[in-house]
Amino acid sequence: MTSTRRNTRQLMLGNVGIGSDHKVSVQSMTTTKTRNTDETLEQVYALAANGADIVRVTCNEIEAAESLVKICTRSPVPIVADIHFQYKLALAAIEAGVQGLRLNPGNIRNEEQIKLVAKECLKAEIPIRIGVNAGSLDKNLLDKYGEATPEALVESALNEVRYLEEVNFHNIKISVKHSNVPLMIESYRLLAEKVDYPLHLGVTEAGPLPGGLIKSTAGISTLLSEGIGDTIRMSLTTDPIEEAKHGRQLLEYLGLRERKSLDLIACPSCGRAEVDVISVASEAQAALENEGLPIQVAVMGCVVNGPGEARSADIGIAAGKKRGHLFIKGEVVKVVDEKDMVSALVQEGKLLAKEGIEARLAAADKDAARIAQQDAEELMGLQGDINNFEERTKSVVEITSKQDKEK
Repeated sequence: MTSTRRNTRQLMLGNVGIGSDHKVSVQSMTTTKTRNTDETLEQVYALAANGADIVRVTCNEIEAAESLVKICTRSPVPIVADIHFQYKLALAAIEAGVQGLRLNPGNIRNEEQIKLVAKECLKAEIPIRIGVNAGSLDKNLLDKYGEATPEALVESALNEVRYLEEVNFHNIKISVKHSNVPLMIESYRLLAEKVDYPLHLGVTEAGPLPGGLIKSTAGISTLLSEGIGDTIRMSLTTDPIEEAKHGRQLLEYLGLRERKSLDLIACPSCGRAEVDVISVASEAQAALENEGLPIQVAVMGCVVNGPGEARSADIGIAAGKKRGHLFIKGEVVKVVDEKDMVSALVQEGKLLAKEGIEARLAAADKDAARIAQQDAEELMGLQGDINNFEERTKSVVEITSKQDKEK
């Protein structure tokens, strides 16, 4: 693309830089019940493997906030908590360790509650996305403008910005989504003239394929071609994996992200990791890219959770008990010495690309799954709750309980 990128403030969402100094990022959202930790993490890994740089999850109940303790620790990408009507769940999500919040001005309207959340985000050094949506606009603005016009959406966003800035909070990203493509485009153009905060682009309620994809592409591409937009989401009525794939492809086609045949994801290096995940992942990526293999690969620090969480990847390896547990689509097929993890991953990756998934699953070592299960159980027995999930979850519950008592 030849257009000049709109100059914005910069912010960090976990390890993802957002703003004009950084690449445009892809966001998607899980469709699982967040309280179902393992199911949600599995989808997070699948989204990351298919192009999502950031994943948003709903935080609509205390059980969801409790689950975020583990999700945030084990996610390979930054997690944003989507807060609906209860500000205390925003506070609980911050305590749980999320890397960002999304607040809808049409849902939480109490100024003091919004400022309280902003103050806690300031302490935690995490950003807030002001997520204005035409379908949930404040009634006062609907009465003023008659309908969800671009001016109404932008005014809603600016009102929220004012609340945050009044408590010296500037770690802000904004979206003004509309289901009508021309109105969505005009809303972002208008907003871009009034603020220098990063903008998250999307056509809300775009619908199923192919219409939803066409609408999203039309709106998002138009703005990106004008230099407007710092993160994007294809809000499609389909498997969220499709959102991530199409979002990434769009950025590649526009020349805003590099094309690559290899997709490698790696878990964060938590207390349970048995190896230096960053080192192994870097070595594996270099070796696999050199082979030019068009596959999805996962490098996981621990066999306890690794194969299950990364089952969407074509192939992966998880450490445990000085061994590497090689898995295909979540099924352990071979166990190797820790020092041979990368070479085994490359060798199996080449065979997988040549023979296919079913053939390599059929060729699995018969004892591999049993050894992996045994190693996982032994590690759980030795390490226990090494990431302090139980204690941290109690803190999340206490946050909401405290707020209830103060009412």
